[in-house]
Amino acid sequence: QVQLVESGGGLVQPGGSLRLSCALSGGIFSFYAMGWYRQAPGKKQRELVAAIGSGGGANYADSVKGRFTISRDSAKNTVYLQMNSLKPEDTAVYYCNARRIIIPVEADYWGQGTQVTVSS
Repeated sequence: QVQLVESGGGLVQPGGSLRLSCALSGGIFSFYAMGWYRQAPGKKQRELVAAIGSGGGANYADSVKGRFTISRDSAKNTVYLQMNSLKPEDTAVYYCNARRIIIPVEADYWGQGTQVTVSS
C-alpha cells in the first residue's frame, strides 16, 4: 500500500520561503506522477499547485509560476515543492498526491496535509 508522508510546512512572513517534502513508500516511485495540491481556508476544493511526471516534466498553476518549483529525487522516493516569494494568499493546507501512470490504474494517493501560513 502506497503511503505519502509530508513535511516542511509552517509559518513564514510574506516574501519568505519554505520547502515541502513528500516521501513515497510502498510503491515504485517511477510508476507515479507526483503533485502538490492546496486547500485554502473556507474553500471546499483543492487546487492543483504543481505536478511532475516520472520523466521530470512539470506544470504549474498560473498563480505560482516563477515562484514555486517542483522536483523529484528518485534515490529518495521524494518530491519537493520549493516555495519562494510567498504571499498571504498562498496560505493553505498543502497535500501531496501520487497518481499511478502504469497499468493497472489505481485510485490516487494523498498525504495527510501540511499547513502553510504566510503572515506578518
